Amino acid sequence: MKDKASFPILLVDDEEQILFSTSITLRSAGFGSVLTESDSRQVMGILSRREIALVVLDLYMPHLPGYELLKEIVDQFPQIPVIIMTAANEVELAVECMKAGAFDYLVKPAETTRLIASVAKAQELLMLRSEITSLREQMLSGKLKNAGAFAQMITRNPRMYGAFQYLEAVAASPQPVLISGETGVGKELAARAVHELSGRKGKFIAINIAGLDDMVVSDTLFGHRRGAYTGADRDREGLVAQAAGGTLFLDEIGDMELASQVKLLRLLQEQEYYPLGSDSPRRADVRIVAASNRNLQQMVTDNTFRRDLFYRIGTHSVTIPPLRDRREDLPLLLDFFLEEAAISLGKRKPTPPPELCSYLATYDFPGNIRELRAMVYDAVAQHESKMLSLDSFRQAIQHVRTLQQSTPLAFLGDQDPCTPHIGRMPTLQEAEESLITHALERAGGNQGIAATYLGISRQALNKRLSRKAVA
Repeated sequence: MKDKASFPILLVDDEEQILFSTSITLRSAGFGSVLTESDSRQVMGILSRREIALVVLDLYMPHLPGYELLKEIVDQFPQIPVIIMTAANEVELAVECMKAGAFDYLVKPAETTRLIASVAKAQELLMLRSEITSLREQMLSGKLKNAGAFAQMITRNPRMYGAFQYLEAVAASPQPVLISGETGVGKELAARAVHELSGRKGKFIAINIAGLDDMVVSDTLFGHRRGAYTGADRDREGLVAQAAGGTLFLDEIGDMELASQVKLLRLLQEQEYYPLGSDSPRRADVRIVAASNRNLQQMVTDNTFRRDLFYRIGTHSVTIPPLRDRREDLPLLLDFFLEEAAISLGKRKPTPPPELCSYLATYDFPGNIRELRAMVYDAVAQHESKMLSLDSFRQAIQHVRTLQQSTPLAFLGDQDPCTPHIGRMPTLQEAEESLITHALERAGGNQGIAATYLGISRQALNKRLSRKAVA
């Protein structure tokens, strides 16, 4: 569905003055594609030849009365909503029109806010219908129409494909998109894919909100006028203006101060904003895509994020799963980053050791894809032989685990000596067997990796396993 500026509206009225004033009202509200017709006999032909998304129709006209025309439109073009705008303030007539299929009924002279709200509601309804249809087609086909848009997001995970299908279905909508997920999962890549699929001709501009106070956010997004503050010696456009006709990506929106949230809400609701130092609002033509690694729903409960902004920014929302929930992607990502790192560093692509993927699969990757990429680059930078060494991966993972400062026996639950235990204390032999069993489970049965977890050699682990088997 088209955005506000190109949403095609047809005004039908035999009074030229009404057509002119209504057209100006809608254009001032951002609806740039407004057609007018004073002869009701021409309307059906126009609908057949041109793409029209909404009709605003008078009832009392010569030649073909508006009520008859309404029934024809509903019969032949049921997908086009019709707003009746007439001087007849009659309840019975309004009821008859609604029964005949009218979307809304307005009495002339219609209040500007009422007219604009009704047209905006019709546009939202059409967008919703379009998105549901597109999403249904995507889910039924199980395929992406534009898989190339997600080429940078390497995956074979079904949840990731589901997220891609959803983003492809809603990409053409002008409504905001909220992308949730932990740090490093690829939220900005998903946002760029949405922009590419949207067909918007403007730029994709990204900004990280984290750590920016209200003054900096306002100046960065909305710009300023000369003299707005000390040092503002000339006008400067903000990112909203720079992204006109395109997409503005707001990363870490959960860190936005409440004062800034109010201004963003106005931008989303009214499609306008005030540059610093200006008393006149500016119209905005930008699609907002936001991302957060925080639980915004919980922040709403804690009164640290505005409820109205949460529901507005999350018109379309999707969650990118963390790497630990898509371990089947590890071989693909590892191969991709090995090649990328080798080209970047001017080296030949090394061969990874057979046990590397199994070893990496035992790690939770709190930094997700970004952390894996950094590990691979570090390993390729250090390697000198044909076979890639496992040592740099072990050191990086061990360093993170040391920082986490988890108790060695945390997996034993109530048997952990650091917490109150229920029942008897396990014997040393039982504790050893539990540790070995747990290490082997985490290592996927790989004894070399399990020995690394336990801090012993593989030969020492083999001896303990043999002793256990004999016992």
